[in-house]
Amino acid sequence: MWLYVLKRLGFLVVLALGVSVVVFIISRLLPTDPAVAVLGFDATPAMIENLRREVGLDRPLHEQYIMYLGRLVRGDFGLSLVTRHPVLDDLLQRYPATIELTVGSLLLATIVGVPLGAVSALRRGEPIDHVTRVASITASSIPVFWLGLMLQVIFYGYLGWLPAAGRIGGEDAGIATAGITGFLTVDAVLRGDLAALWGAIRHLVLPVITLASLTMALVARMTRSAVLDVLHEPYVTVAHAKGLANRVVIWSYILKNAGIPILTVIGLRFGGLLGGAVLTETIFSWPGVGHYAVTAILNNDLYAVMGFMITVTLLYALVNLLVDLSYPLLDPRVQL
Repeated sequence: MWLYVLKRLGFLVVLALGVSVVVFIISRLLPTDPAVAVLGFDATPAMIENLRREVGLDRPLHEQYIMYLGRLVRGDFGLSLVTRHPVLDDLLQRYPATIELTVGSLLLATIVGVPLGAVSALRRGEPIDHVTRVASITASSIPVFWLGLMLQVIFYGYLGWLPAAGRIGGEDAGIATAGITGFLTVDAVLRGDLAALWGAIRHLVLPVITLASLTMALVARMTRSAVLDVLHEPYVTVAHAKGLANRVVIWSYILKNAGIPILTVIGLRFGGLLGGAVLTETIFSWPGVGHYAVTAILNNDLYAVMGFMITVTLLYALVNLLVDLSYPLLDPRVQL
């Protein structure tokens, strides 16, 4: 297994290199001058030239990439043209917000999607099966931005139950947000601060539901398909013949053996959630890397965009590596 892990880690290095090349080339094909985008059209030629020289934009493209690659090896993602801070510092400051949102969405999608899919398969052809399938298709078809806006209108505009935007604010503005991990919910639990925990959860509810909707539908549909595949396997029939309780058969024989495709979808959706977080964070003014990436794109902040793309790619690949490593836990016959 260790050889497999080393091979995958080596693949991560190649993947990061490939992503850096593609993103670098695309960023240099844009017609807008990054220096002009940052300084504005009122900037003097001298100011523009000074900024270009400062960040190395006056050098040939191959030299720019070699310099950038050299900095990447040292963990230096460059200097943001907008914030004037190191890109890595900006990303590390914002990733906890995005990961908190993504993990919350993934948990919600799993907790709701897996039972719905399993019940739909076990009650195939019954009304609950039809309702679940229609609901899954509907959830898959609703645009994320539209769902987010409708949730804001209903739960903030009409009912006033939940905050419309932000990670903390409004009536919770006085709650302390400083912590060790940067995850507001985790830090609140560590401090034993129930007010901070409640405030963080209230701000998470709407963006988590918005981001989880598509994944929830996909998990439910995959669970239904996977359960149907194993429902009439001989070992399930034998388990029923032994007189085992339905609960034991479902959890220990059906869901366990249907777990690999379900886990695969959940792992793959992690990357989709990170990508979907760009829209969700923009709608809810969530201070994560998605919102940071949108700001960087609008301002032609090259190094910030490249840093975002590379880190998201690596995170996605690492999560899928962890998913692959978990396969033998579900099925000992799987060898890596």
